[in-house]
Amino acid sequence: MPNLNINGRNMSVEAAADTPLLWVIREQLQMTGTKFGCGAGLCGACTVHLNGEAVRSCQTSVADAAGKKITTIEGLSAKGDHPLQKAWIAEQVPQCGYCQSGQIMQAAALLSKNSNPTKDEVVAHMDGNLCRCMTYSRIQKAIMRAASEMRTASATGTERRAT
Repeated sequence: MPNLNINGRNMSVEAAADTPLLWVIREQLQMTGTKFGCGAGLCGACTVHLNGEAVRSCQTSVADAAGKKITTIEGLSAKGDHPLQKAWIAEQVPQCGYCQSGQIMQAAALLSKNSNPTKDEVVAHMDGNLCRCMTYSRIQKAIMRAASEMRTASATGTERRAT
């Protein structure tokens, strides 16, 4: 039985080593914030963090995830108070909402490494996360807003990490 560290909790799961991490997260652990989109790692709906890096969980095997720190959208902020989550609401990003957890997880990986991205850096980093509703301009505005708010919080001593 593989051992996984998901959202800070160690868990033993019953799955073959080549099972996609997505199915363990959604089906066994009932964390349904991570979505199935294309199954080929092309849309980004299934994005989670593996040791702080954004990865597609539909293409990441349980064996590849074992021994690493896995963060899902549920682990980003249990209270929904992560700066990206707040910015998503403030900028009215979601329409259907299906891609949003993957979008937020991809953005959080960027902000954990670059607290002051340019618009071009945001666009480049988010490339590959698809939104069927085409809310890309609002997604970009929300990321820039969250980055600004995180820098302000850091300067005032109320810092909150992106991941």
